Amino acid sequence: MKRRKFLSSAAKAGSAAICSQIVPPAVHALLASGGAASKSYPNDAARPQIALTLDDPTLKLGSVLKWQEANTRILKAIAAKDIRAALFVCGMRVDEADGAKLLSAWDEAGHLICNHSYSHKFYGEQTSYADFAVDFLKNEKVIAPYHNRKALFRYPYLKEGDTAEKRDRFRALLKERGYRVGHVTVDASDWYVSQRLVDRLGKQPNAPVAPYRDYLIAHLLDRAGFYRQLALDVLERDIRHTILLHFNPLNAYVLPDVLTAFEKAGWQWIDASLAFEDPVFRNQPQIVPAGESLVWALAKETGRFNARLRYPGEDGDFERPKMDALGL
Repeated sequence: MKRRKFLSSAAKAGSAAICSQIVPPAVHALLASGGAASKSYPNDAARPQIALTLDDPTLKLGSVLKWQEANTRILKAIAAKDIRAALFVCGMRVDEADGAKLLSAWDEAGHLICNHSYSHKFYGEQTSYADFAVDFLKNEKVIAPYHNRKALFRYPYLKEGDTAEKRDRFRALLKERGYRVGHVTVDASDWYVSQRLVDRLGKQPNAPVAPYRDYLIAHLLDRAGFYRQLALDVLERDIRHTILLHFNPLNAYVLPDVLTAFEKAGWQWIDASLAFEDPVFRNQPQIVPAGESLVWALAKETGRFNARLRYPGEDGDFERPKMDALGL
């Protein structure tokens, strides 16, 4: 499934129990195939730092679980680590009274409330600069009421324009409005893993969540390792990373296990506001088409890492054969 074609509101299943954290060797083996695994970290590397960012809070999770339960679960998991995340809001998913309740819970907990456009348009050839700009400005009204509103914008699908002109015109608008890009450094396909779980629960309401949790954890750690090593090779230093996750049923169920797994793997969770202070986030890679993970884009800009880069950087199509092989 292509990321740009994914409909996060498609959900038709009942909830399932969560088991203890186990990542089977078969999952690691499948994820490592095809060059996905990263190099080893330098022996003297400091503990890598990473911040949690979540896209697309929504009131429509289908019959899997209610948005109230998902919101409570996700916020509780983050609070347990005593960190503050960044929530990138797509207005059309929350533009009603209950949406204000959802976002208020995040605002009151001290998390950043950021702009992710109103309609989640793909900023490619099918969307003009004018239409994209209007959609971005429309979303300002949705996030305006919140105390922790932050002038960070995240492009839908991480796509920043299919031409240099469109790329640069929108960057100029962001600067004019006082925004910076809320870049992702560690990109992944959690949305796809979640949709596979939702599809399974639609057919088998009592299907276990644990295998999907295990796959997700292995996938996220693999991608974090890949992008960290790429950043070290491109920039010759460690950076503060930001990982992209989504407000979806799977994360509502298993986020505590995901956060703990990263800590056990040597990562340190930090506040999103601290991560975005890293100078790396001031970069504006001059590539076309523009976008992807910031680390991916910086590597592409050098012209020295093309053998390690795929396009798009992450997508459900890369995960489908692995999940098929596992029967997920």
